[in-house]
Amino acid sequence: MSRSQLARAGLDPAVAASVAGLRQHTPGDASDGCTVLHVDMDAFYASVSLLERPDLRGKPVIVGGGSSRGVVLSATYEARRSGVHSAMSMSRARRMCPDAVVLPPDPDRYAAVSAAVVALFTSVTPVVEQLGMDEAFLDVSGAVRRSGSPLQIATDLRDRVADEQGVTCSVGLATTKAVAKLASGRAKPDGALVVPADQVVPFLHPLPTSALWGVGEKTEQALARLGLHTVGQVAHTPSATLRRALGDALGASLHELAWGRDPRPVVPSAAVAERSTGAQETFAVDVDDPEVVLREVLRMSERVARHLRRDGHVGRTVVLVVRFADFTTVTRSRTLREATDSGRDVYAAAAALWTAMGLQRARIRLVGVRVEGLVDAERVPRQLRLDEPERGWREADRAVDAAVRRFGSGVVAPASLLLPRPGGQGRPPTGGVP
Repeated sequence: MSRSQLARAGLDPAVAASVAGLRQHTPGDASDGCTVLHVDMDAFYASVSLLERPDLRGKPVIVGGGSSRGVVLSATYEARRSGVHSAMSMSRARRMCPDAVVLPPDPDRYAAVSAAVVALFTSVTPVVEQLGMDEAFLDVSGAVRRSGSPLQIATDLRDRVADEQGVTCSVGLATTKAVAKLASGRAKPDGALVVPADQVVPFLHPLPTSALWGVGEKTEQALARLGLHTVGQVAHTPSATLRRALGDALGASLHELAWGRDPRPVVPSAAVAERSTGAQETFAVDVDDPEVVLREVLRMSERVARHLRRDGHVGRTVVLVVRFADFTTVTRSRTLREATDSGRDVYAAAAALWTAMGLQRARIRLVGVRVEGLVDAERVPRQLRLDEPERGWREADRAVDAAVRRFGSGVVAPASLLLPRPGGQGRPPTGGVP
């Protein structure tokens, strides 16, 4: 893809120049050492849905609930050019792309294709960290002697996915997870992009700050108040300045990531599952009242936090899972500045994720909250604040835990959780702490 084509695809000119340069001047053997691959399926749910409707290829297609109160699960690139994106209300998507064909979701087919793709990955390397149905990290350092250079491995994987499953994927290759994930996004659709170690800084620095792992809307705004709009500007800002503005953990992390330094290894999915905990609730009847949904989010947040404290863990990544009446499921996550075991912190992040989805009155079947990236609480230093009282929420949480152990669950709870659930008590939770 040429620089002009990249620019027409919507990339910033500086970013387009960086990506185009990498594509044009990266020879095959330049992938040596770039053994971290991020594989991202191209419009996965829409692409799988089109396997049964090849006549719709090249046309705007939306996958999601057919009613006006449904939501978009996925959309083809032709529909995305009109502004359609996942989690958007179907009524708005139809207004933005009136010519689009709407197809119902097929969860069983998605799961089958995803499982087949992951099986293909594990046939190449056992070190596969699956992030969802449509993306995964691979560490191919142990496979290069048998299967060729990382770029050759990526090319073979892309060809086999297309031949065996009829869908395409894009691959980013780098020395770290953070850079590999950014590279796959800029290789889309149906491409591969290698970012060698000596090209990491030129690749990263023109990007917007939102490209950095851990930068959400609020952090992006905080960086903008410092006059920082690109990754390069973050990199050239003293780490101490970033820590003062964003907190020690996040400030130091962003400074490292801005220079392409990311120590996180690729962790096989089985191990990842062991380092997370969550809870979810299926409503007895579908609900469309945001207050009711947020009450359940609060209930799940408190339950998950109690589980964390019981096991002596803290975590930084909060995940919100929402399943709609048509069984479409959307997952969103947010990484906190500091690891936590507080229900208050978990709920604040989960509620913010809900609000950012802008679902209005969509009908909800299930809601879940999960905390990932767990570590032992004793290994994480606690950040004190100047205005923090001697005793606060931390002590309150532990007092509640003691009361629950002595008198049973439900003896102490936030006042809003005393309200009745829709449709009665609903079904028992399907995960988390009993």
